[in-house]
Amino acid sequence: MTPALERAYAEPSRRYHTRRHIEDCLARLDAWPGLSGDERRVLTWAIWWHDAIYDARAADNEARSADLARVDLPTLGATPAEVDQVARLILLTAGHQVPNGDRLGAVLVCIDLSILAAEPHAYDAYARSVREEYAHVPEDLWRAGRTRVLQHFLDAPVIFPDPSFRDAHEARARANLEREIASLR
Repeated sequence: MTPALERAYAEPSRRYHTRRHIEDCLARLDAWPGLSGDERRVLTWAIWWHDAIYDARAADNEARSADLARVDLPTLGATPAEVDQVARLILLTAGHQVPNGDRLGAVLVCIDLSILAAEPHAYDAYARSVREEYAHVPEDLWRAGRTRVLQHFLDAPVIFPDPSFRDAHEARARANLEREIASLR
């Protein structure tokens, strides 16, 4: 972690997209089976940088985070191919859609979205934290916008692109999303 990343994840406007989110993602990565050392290194960088830029009022956070990774990672010894791979993975977190056969993309998206399958109390804390990040949005607009985002996940054929992760976590994620949508109505 660079000092700039430490500062970014400690920004006072962040409530969910903090260092704790990164640490939770890294713990999931540590437990993920079947990855090579090189894959783990690239995914570790992608996790650290995927929310490096987070402005709840902006629509280009992932692109700006990928740009920052392109600047920072060469100074940490990443090869050009690794930098390109990390930037590509970060960009996947914008829409959480992964092309068929993109194993590393599936791993990153599953890890990033894993909070959706948390126990209800942890999911509810996550939902409250996201609301705090969007405190500038009036309540009626928040409820409508948040419902659209959650419904988008529910309408997708799958939330978690990795089949094993999906088998273990998809049902709980869908139940959490449905429960939150009901609370927003």
